[in-house]
Amino acid sequence: MSSQALREAAETSKAWPFEEARKLVARLERSGRKEVIFETGYGPSGLPHLGTFGEVARTSMVRHAFRTLTGDRVKTTLIAFSDDLDGLRKVPDNIPNRDLVLPHLGQPLSQVPDPFGAYGSFAEHNNARLRAFLDQFGFEYKFMSSTETYKSGRFDKALLRMLDCFNEVQAIMLPSLREERAATYSPFLPIHPRTGVVMQAPVLGHDPSAGTIRWRDPSTEEEFETPVTGGHCKLQWKPDWAMRWYALGVDYEMAGKDLIDSVKLSSRIARVLGAEPPAGFNYELFLDENGQKISKSKGNGLTIEQWLAYASPESLSLFMYQKPTAAKRLYFDVIPRTVDDYLGFLETYPRQEWKERLGNPAWHIHAGAPPEPEILTHGKEGQATISFAMLLNLAAVSNTENPSVLWGFLRRYAPLASPETHPRLDSLVRYAVAYFRDFVAPKKRYREADEVERGVLLQISNKLSQLPANASADEIQHALYDVARPIPRYQDHSAKGATAARPGVSNDFFNMIYAILLGEERGPRLGSFIALYGVGETRELIDKALAGGLVRESQNSLLAP
Repeated sequence: MSSQALREAAETSKAWPFEEARKLVARLERSGRKEVIFETGYGPSGLPHLGTFGEVARTSMVRHAFRTLTGDRVKTTLIAFSDDLDGLRKVPDNIPNRDLVLPHLGQPLSQVPDPFGAYGSFAEHNNARLRAFLDQFGFEYKFMSSTETYKSGRFDKALLRMLDCFNEVQAIMLPSLREERAATYSPFLPIHPRTGVVMQAPVLGHDPSAGTIRWRDPSTEEEFETPVTGGHCKLQWKPDWAMRWYALGVDYEMAGKDLIDSVKLSSRIARVLGAEPPAGFNYELFLDENGQKISKSKGNGLTIEQWLAYASPESLSLFMYQKPTAAKRLYFDVIPRTVDDYLGFLETYPRQEWKERLGNPAWHIHAGAPPEPEILTHGKEGQATISFAMLLNLAAVSNTENPSVLWGFLRRYAPLASPETHPRLDSLVRYAVAYFRDFVAPKKRYREADEVERGVLLQISNKLSQLPANASADEIQHALYDVARPIPRYQDHSAKGATAARPGVSNDFFNMIYAILLGEERGPRLGSFIALYGVGETRELIDKALAGGLVRESQNSLLAP
């Protein structure tokens, strides 16, 4: 596809990254600038987390959409900004050598010793973790440190401008504060020249011509006059946010829904300084399994390390891509569906027209270059991609945590496949056995078949015996339909195309098979599963179920210590 045709498709795409990117194109036309700056912020008092990943991933998607719209003729930069001049408010619970850190409460994070003993400061340690985190996912960014930008003079002009606008900024901020807080509030936080503490101190006066503020140490009543430049002061975070937008020329920054009011206040301050606030949107926050907002302090929800123990980074990117302005549950049970959705988008992509491709999440996850889906070839004509759900059910029927056992089924189905020829599938296999071990196996509950179901399962076994061992998934699926249609319990007369002579088949039929043979409420397309697991093996599984073996094994596992 030509670059011109690609841009034309991008101009009408309804995918949200393109909708956001079009805001930037309009902004660029108004400003006439030659570069677009994207920013994401990070507080280095803790380690990077899912919110960090989500913000950078989503911003990167908007950035790539913008580059597509503009034919990559406009320079773009993504700044990952670490607010490491912030004072340490409390000692984290999850660090070693807490006694080493405790005497430095209130000091900038960049002045607090590294409790891990690996870097010159706690901020330097966490910043290194942030960069390693971003590099792990291949994000393209420019790292900036608040300490370095303040102390180098990079922000001096903007800080002096803030001092010029001191009264206007106060007029914006004070109505948003409680009365007690408003009585001592100042946008400038002086850093104590002797203790190094970032001071929450009343400002007695400000002198724009001298570039200084006067303030009093509340513990000693001593007064100081401190320059606002050169890293001697830092700003309260809402004015600081606005100052960064002004100083760095930030064009785009998104934020969580909990920061809507903060964005509004910072935007007003940015306008007072003389900057147009950046474009962006407020994304929704994640919920835990009970629908409660995820909190780092509570530890509810899911961490990025936990997600990556069971699924790929690309699947996590898909979770971030989908409906960013809607609240979503973020817990372990969303992983299988998200993985299979990602695989489905990847499989669909090569067959789509370009307009559809630009709406396919795989295009945005892979910056316009999704990899080819990994296909297994079965016989002369059969081809299939293997789903996460399919692998989980293979692990269930074989009751294994060993990836090589699953590969045994895969190789029999597709003899030319191997971990070497299908490395992404190999990773999927390993993720699946880990997920099965920790979440599926403990919850599997088989049930006995009633008299009708026993007869149905015997019919299925007999029907399968009439099929060749290498029967295709479609052949098996049609055979299952043939068994179900004459049975009133499983007839669906409202199904599309159903007639009195040829009724449809309800989901109850397949759910019954999943419950009795797999111990699950639902599962993948049954014909595909049987083709992969094996016709003979499925008949043996039916025999075992009818003999009560699966229920006994399930009960014994519950009694095991």
